[in-house]
Amino acid sequence: MKTWQKLRAEPGLWQRYFMREQVLTAIRRFFLDRDFHEVETPLLTGSLPPESYLDIFATTLNWNDKKQIDAFLTTSPEPFLKKLLVAGIGNCFALTKSFRNSEGVSKTHNPEFTILEWYRSGADYYDIMRDCEELLIFINTYLQRSQDKNAHRVQSTKVSYQGKTVDLARSWERVSIVDAFKRYAHVDLMDCLSRETLMPVTQKKGYRVTALNTWEEMFHRIFLNEIEPQLGRGKPTIIFDYPAELAALSKKKTDDPRFAERFEFYIEGLELGDAYSELTDWKEQLIRFKAEYQKRQALGKVMHPIDMDFISALKAGLPQTGGIAVGVDRLIMLFADVGDIAQTMFFPATDLFEAP
Repeated sequence: MKTWQKLRAEPGLWQRYFMREQVLTAIRRFFLDRDFHEVETPLLTGSLPPESYLDIFATTLNWNDKKQIDAFLTTSPEPFLKKLLVAGIGNCFALTKSFRNSEGVSKTHNPEFTILEWYRSGADYYDIMRDCEELLIFINTYLQRSQDKNAHRVQSTKVSYQGKTVDLARSWERVSIVDAFKRYAHVDLMDCLSRETLMPVTQKKGYRVTALNTWEEMFHRIFLNEIEPQLGRGKPTIIFDYPAELAALSKKKTDDPRFAERFEFYIEGLELGDAYSELTDWKEQLIRFKAEYQKRQALGKVMHPIDMDFISALKAGLPQTGGIAVGVDRLIMLFADVGDIAQTMFFPATDLFEAP
C-alpha cells in the first residue's frame, strides 16, 4: 500500500509524517538564532569531489546550442558551502536534498534523502561536537513544547526510541575509533592499518576475503557488524579520530597523521552525522582527490570530473573550519520513534519504484 493510501485509510498517521516539518522548523530556528546563513545549493552539477565509496546518479544536460554535457546529481552541498566560506559568508548551513546510488533501499537508506550540513568558521571538530549536543536537545525541547504549551521553561533531554529511553543531556560518550575496535571487536587497529595486516585478522573472524577486497572494505566489515550496533545505547556516542584513509576532506591529526580529525555520532546503533575539522591545504586536497579518483576507476564506479573550482577556492584560502553532514531523515526516525526511514517520507523510493 502506498503512503498516500495509508494516510487516506488511517488519518491518525498524519501526525507521524508531520514530524518532518516540525524537525525542519526546529533546525532552522536553531541555526538562524545563532546567526548562521542558510544557503540554497544546487542539486545538479557538472563535477563532484571524488569519493571512492559513493555511487552517483549521472544524466545529460542539453545546453542551449544543443550540445550535450555530462551532469550529476549532488551527493552533498559541501563543496558549494565551502566556496562561500572562502568568499567570506561566515557560519552557514544548508538543508537540502542529496542523492546517492550506493546504499540501495533499506530501513536506513533512501537514494534521495534530506541532508543538513553546517560549517563554523574558526572552529574544529570539537566545536561541532558541542553543536551536535545542543542541536538535538533544542529539537527535542522544541517538539515537547509544541505538544505542551506549558512546557516553555523546561529543557527536554529524554527521547524514546524503539522501546529504549535515550538521554540527550551533555556530555555525550566519546570513544576513539581505536578504543572502539579494542572494546567491541578485540582488534588493535594500530597494528592493522594496512591491507596486509588487517586481512589475516578479518579472515580469522570468519569474514570471506578475496584478493579484490580493499583495506577499507575489510575495515567496514568489522566496523558495521561488530562495532556500529553497540554505539549510542542509552546515550549518544561520538566515535572519533578515524584512519586518514577514511577521511578524504578532513585534516590529519598533527600528533599522528595516520588518523584524521573526523567523528561520527550514533544513537541506538543509528549513525546520524559525519563531521570533520576541514582540510584547508589545497595541495593535499588535490593529492587526495586524485587518489580517490583512481580508486573509483579501479572499483568500476561511474566517473565524473573532479571539482577543480573547489580546488581553486581552497587555493584562495579556506579559513579554519569545522563542519558536519547530518542525515535529517534519520533524525526524524529518532524523534518520530519509527524503525524504517520510509515511514518518515510521503514518497519513499519503495512507493516510487517497483522492487526488482
